[in-house]
Amino acid sequence: MTISAFKKYFRTELSGLYTESESMFLSSLFIQQIVGFDPFQQRRFSEQELLIDDEEKLDHLVSELKTGRPYQQILGETEFYGMKFFVDENVLIPRPETEELLEMAIREIKDSKFNVQGLKILDIGTGSGIIPLVLKKHFPEAEVSSIDFSEKALKTAKRNAEYHQLKIQFIHADYLNIELAENYDIIISNPPYIGIEEEIEIADSVKEFEPKMALFSPTSDALIFYRKIAEDAKKNLKEGGLLFLEINQKLGPETLELYRDFSNAQLLKDLSENDRFIYGKK
Repeated sequence: MTISAFKKYFRTELSGLYTESESMFLSSLFIQQIVGFDPFQQRRFSEQELLIDDEEKLDHLVSELKTGRPYQQILGETEFYGMKFFVDENVLIPRPETEELLEMAIREIKDSKFNVQGLKILDIGTGSGIIPLVLKKHFPEAEVSSIDFSEKALKTAKRNAEYHQLKIQFIHADYLNIELAENYDIIISNPPYIGIEEEIEIADSVKEFEPKMALFSPTSDALIFYRKIAEDAKKNLKEGGLLFLEINQKLGPETLELYRDFSNAQLLKDLSENDRFIYGKK
């Protein structure tokens, strides 16, 4: 099978799952991963026959995609905020909204004129480590700590930290049942915020392959993490400190109400015009 023939086969086999443009992107991505040809080389050598071993590997990847498994998990990696991250079934696949959260955080931290030497940042619910690692890259002199309840997620996060050679203090703890021992300049979080009753609305490709612990609130209260963060921010966020949260779009006003004691708390929309973020300054 030639490279061009495989791409046609890929589009046909996955037409029920992906649009033509998505199939073109994914087939090119997989060929680059297995064969080593970048998109330009794929066009130049489009009629080159694939090695039997490479063809078998690519066919196996197509079979994996047919199950609905996210392509990032199949590849074992993804790009986020211009950085490569390892991902697996123990962590969420990074979403564009979280890139928006980080863009806002980086901008506001810079504009707030913090003394980055000794700046203390706490990330709650680290998953693959994307939030603390992007912040550490942009603020290398900051002291960044990150909490997660899942040991398996922390293993992936530590692998990403080692890959990027960035130092993060990872903390294995059940955040809902601990008392923070330190004070912070920045608290940032993308915690589990989908209500249990919303599970029926979530795509099978998400809830069957990504960790439910990271998706769904552990109780019937979808705001349980935000209530705890609000209480901790009162005690452990320094005066003038900043808070950045990604939230459930259906619960924007209710989430904002939890932070009414802040001197400046705002409910902000994402690029799709959904209520998505809480920004607060103490």
